Amino acid sequence: MTEAIPQFTPVTLLTGFLGSGKTTLLQRLLADPSLADTAVLINEFGEVGLDHHLLQRIDDNTVLLQSGCVCCTIRGELSDAMRDLHSRRSRGDIPPFRRLAIETTGLADPFPVLTTLHADPVLKHHFRVAGVITTVDAVNGSAQMLRYAESVKQAAVADRLVITKTDLADPEQTWKLLSTLKQINPAARILYAASPNLDTAALLADTPFDAGAHGDMVREWFHEAGHAHHHDHAGHDPNRHGNIHAFALTFDRPLDWTVFGIWLTMLLNRHGEQVLRVKGILDVGGGSPPVAIHGVQHLVHPPVHMQDWPEAARASRIVFIVNGLQRADIEASLAGFMALASPAPAAA
Repeated sequence: MTEAIPQFTPVTLLTGFLGSGKTTLLQRLLADPSLADTAVLINEFGEVGLDHHLLQRIDDNTVLLQSGCVCCTIRGELSDAMRDLHSRRSRGDIPPFRRLAIETTGLADPFPVLTTLHADPVLKHHFRVAGVITTVDAVNGSAQMLRYAESVKQAAVADRLVITKTDLADPEQTWKLLSTLKQINPAARILYAASPNLDTAALLADTPFDAGAHGDMVREWFHEAGHAHHHDHAGHDPNRHGNIHAFALTFDRPLDWTVFGIWLTMLLNRHGEQVLRVKGILDVGGGSPPVAIHGVQHLVHPPVHMQDWPEAARASRIVFIVNGLQRADIEASLAGFMALASPAPAAA
């Protein structure tokens, strides 16, 4: 017997800084059969989104928010997407969902999203916040919280903190991060992504958001977000956030996997502090499925061989989110390096 659609659909907000493992955790959660009836909204920074493809779960209940904007104007787009999902479910146009997961961009201040869910005159009658999950990178998390205010806010608002990459961090790094997190948010439950028995039920426990329970700092941020004016969106660049900007490179011919891997490793080794995130889907030739690559600052993650191409076009797409580096320099560096092995592919 199919369970009835809840009167108030629970919404889980999944946040965390760039490269902290949000999409990997979401993929893991969605693989749980008990969460098959979960709708997903994904907001990415920059015009070219890849995370919805990396989920390898594309259906009518997975929606990519196109703006990539990290300012409060995302509220309007978020409201529209949630209302549309609700209407389509009511009409029977999409499979019924009993839970909604929202994955924010890694540069997002989570408070505008939360105030939207609490204050929107339509949404508050159909949805309710059921918890905030924040992923924190054990390797880079401490340094990120010193440099980026968004990272601190993401940790402070969490009901559950999921520490990622403990297998790549030394014990001192992890201990330092835990100490920092307990000062910022002593009430949050801490879980570890590396645990093979990660408690899905605990992660998704229903915890209605209460700003007061997180202390005066969080209550003040929530109040400020609720009273903030919307930015004038005219002339706003969705690919830029201060000195941080995003761009994508597309290649219409296969890339030499070995040469590309050496180039990426060298790039992150030299400019890792400025490469906040690099992710891509690569055509490595030979008619094989695509390879997904991920890099965060000085760290290159093992490649993931995907089951198939998410779209008909077989083209390599690499998205960079950088702080201070220029697209032209990175593009020239890659083209020059690839030319050492073979004629460089044409970048679109």
